[in-house]
Amino acid sequence: MASEPATAVELEEEQRLVEEAQAGNLDSMRPILERYAQPLYGTVILPRLGNAASAEEVLRDTLATAVEKIRRFTWQGKSIYPWLRQIAINKVFDVHRQSKRSRRLADALAHEVATESDPDSQADVQLMADQERRAHREKIEGTMELLAERYRLAIELRLVQELPREECAKRLNITIGTFDVLLFRAVRAFRKHFGSDLTESSPDGA
Repeated sequence: MASEPATAVELEEEQRLVEEAQAGNLDSMRPILERYAQPLYGTVILPRLGNAASAEEVLRDTLATAVEKIRRFTWQGKSIYPWLRQIAINKVFDVHRQSKRSRRLADALAHEVATESDPDSQADVQLMADQERRAHREKIEGTMELLAERYRLAIELRLVQELPREECAKRLNITIGTFDVLLFRAVRAFRKHFGSDLTESSPDGA
């Protein structure tokens, strides 16, 4: 059920609580968040995700972000709900974007390694592919962050954006042959870090 329009008295109270929060008393946000949590969950987040667990996580993230960024909110005589709703929609969009990107990256990496690896490495290709498809997006993003910038860019251009090899090489200002070598090394570095303890790994050099 969508949030009911706030009355004049409720708006006045809302404004007072917002001003107190912006002055440093973040606990004053609690009544506001308690009022709008269910409308945000039921009408904004859950219908767009279709998964209760993910929706609950996004709701928690939305409320936490609202508290964190309350000083950026400008009172314009209207309820804070549209501002909260926009935060929630942005969070939902992030989930969809990251999920789509992670699936594409995992599948692309699995395919690239399967076609480019030397014969001795073929035995673990399927295992790697299965692990990558099951991996949470956080692990994939964490692994990407461990790579050298040129490795990350090569993977992003070719496997995520799916640009032609010629365009990838042009953007990196290298030859196509050099790009092919760079991409192979980038995928190999990704595989190494993906199967290791991310907290103990260090960035690979190009």
